[in-house]
Amino acid sequence: MASTYGEWLKERREAAGLTQQQLADLALMTRSHIAHIEAGRRFPSEEDARRLDMALNTGNVLATFRPGRDDSPVEDYFEAARQLEQEATIIREFAPTFVPGVLQTERYARAVLGVAYPPDSEEERDKKVVTRLERSKILANPVTPVVWTLLDEAVLRRPLGSAEVMAEQLMHLVTLAENERVRVHVMPYNVGAYQILNSMLTLMWFEDQPPVAYSEGIQFGRLHEAPAIVERLQSAYHLALSDALPLRESLALLKATAKDFDHA
Repeated sequence: MASTYGEWLKERREAAGLTQQQLADLALMTRSHIAHIEAGRRFPSEEDARRLDMALNTGNVLATFRPGRDDSPVEDYFEAARQLEQEATIIREFAPTFVPGVLQTERYARAVLGVAYPPDSEEERDKKVVTRLERSKILANPVTPVVWTLLDEAVLRRPLGSAEVMAEQLMHLVTLAENERVRVHVMPYNVGAYQILNSMLTLMWFEDQPPVAYSEGIQFGRLHEAPAIVERLQSAYHLALSDALPLRESLALLKATAKDFDHA
């Protein structure tokens, strides 16, 4: 479906006499994003599809027949970021509330998805858990993507699911870090307020396209591609990281907190 969609997009672009870059400029997207869509490796978000329709004067065809439109197991606003996540060579995450999705255990993911409102059916929740675990397969490659995660201390302390689920999740992070697959840093409470505290943030770098950022709040997510905005978010992340606990101290806190949950 995605390849057929991409082929149709390419036909309409060429019929309009546009290069990929010209279409990207008209639709406020990157040329590499257009190339990935045409090759069937990615499909656009709903907003991207609407802009493509406007740029190509195709009515609402690209928005209406966008692959995954009706059955995507993730929120529409996250779909573009999920596709990019699979292609990134470097990922840096900030989490103020929950452990980032690619680092979640199955039971922790189910607990996170269980607090959604309105609640999902058991079938819908199962689909979302499977999708989240599929995302984590990017860690099966021992080299890329390089993953750093910065966790607010609240992520460690706030109980989610049972004490056993929390202990398992925290030790999963410890194992990934001790195996040098990810770096984990904790922002302790005593730092006080800092700039990126209000929303989840993901920074991504790639081999063949400029870096992007994705931020998410309650029922809302946004992919940022404008270089000035991405650079500003990168700077905010690294400024926060400079105040976080070093790796060794972060792992010691994760272990101690997991032990506390074990004893609960």
